[in-house]
Amino acid sequence: MKILTVVGARPQFIKASALSSALGAVPGIQEVLVHTGQHYDANMSDVFFEELGIPAPAYHLGIGSATHGVQTGEMLGAIEKVIQEERPDWLLVYGDTNSTVAGALAASKLHVPVAHVEAGLRSFNKKMPEEINRILTDHVSDALFVPTSSAAEHLRREGIFGPQVHLVGDVMYDVALNMAERARERSPVLGDLGLTEGGYILSTVHRAENTDQPERLRAIIEGLRAVTRQTPVVLPLHPRTKRIALEMGLEFGDIRVVAPVGYLDMVRLEQGAALIATDSGGVQKEAYFYRVPCVTLRDETEWTELLEAGWNTLLTPASAEQVEGGIVSRLGQRGQDVALYGTGDAARQILQVLRGPA
Repeated sequence: MKILTVVGARPQFIKASALSSALGAVPGIQEVLVHTGQHYDANMSDVFFEELGIPAPAYHLGIGSATHGVQTGEMLGAIEKVIQEERPDWLLVYGDTNSTVAGALAASKLHVPVAHVEAGLRSFNKKMPEEINRILTDHVSDALFVPTSSAAEHLRREGIFGPQVHLVGDVMYDVALNMAERARERSPVLGDLGLTEGGYILSTVHRAENTDQPERLRAIIEGLRAVTRQTPVVLPLHPRTKRIALEMGLEFGDIRVVAPVGYLDMVRLEQGAALIATDSGGVQKEAYFYRVPCVTLRDETEWTELLEAGWNTLLTPASAEQVEGGIVSRLGQRGQDVALYGTGDAARQILQVLRGPA
């Protein structure tokens, strides 16, 4: 059996590591990894492959940044060529990026079955490019692996149900269980940055809904600057966010701005934080995995169970005062002690489905 896996962004590298490891352990299964190049910075790409033990991609498409239409179109054509050359039994995609929807569309038009890991998530905001990608991918997929029962319910309401929908838990939880202790042992990042356990706030900002709206990005940066009067803030800065902030003339003040960090360093920063403020879907979950309270700098989230369990709070970044107040008010708060994302064996369950009946 040949499985063609398409990845392009940091969260997908993390998810793919769990399943790639499981696939590689089974004789007779060949995984062909395709990296679209959507995240092309070495700190957001190469180091993740190294630290997570993911085999080097068989194909690196090198497409990089562009408008959504141009980027998705270039990926669609390039992935189509790879599919025609490799003739896989399955095409496997993760999450909600342009890489995901391009892979799914290319495969479906060539009549190659599509497996979507992290299917069924919905923010119910179609202004988000990620929401369009999720919906389109789910509706052309042949196997949909959902992390939560609410994700399965979203699919059912859209007419997708039956044996093609599989509730398996979250592969990111698989990785978190495997990597948590390794990060504590191997990452020197807290010492390198002069940070103490529980003595800082970690923030990440990259979503277009924040970076492409100047008033929101200004509110976030100025709000984080205000928070530093009380607690240090560490901000691994996404290249696109950095570019836009510089174009706007935004000043980071006492925010500890660092370059994007590798996976183990990011896990260690998450583990040691007093609170995480982010607009990332994956980081919201990682905060919960390490039992760190989270403030999500968005109007909505696809991970609603984190809100219900008290580990996450939504914060619309309308002003610096709102950002500062929303973050400071969450310091010291914790959520319920509940298990939300399975038992850490999602990759094994997905593998069983892809292999078919014994």
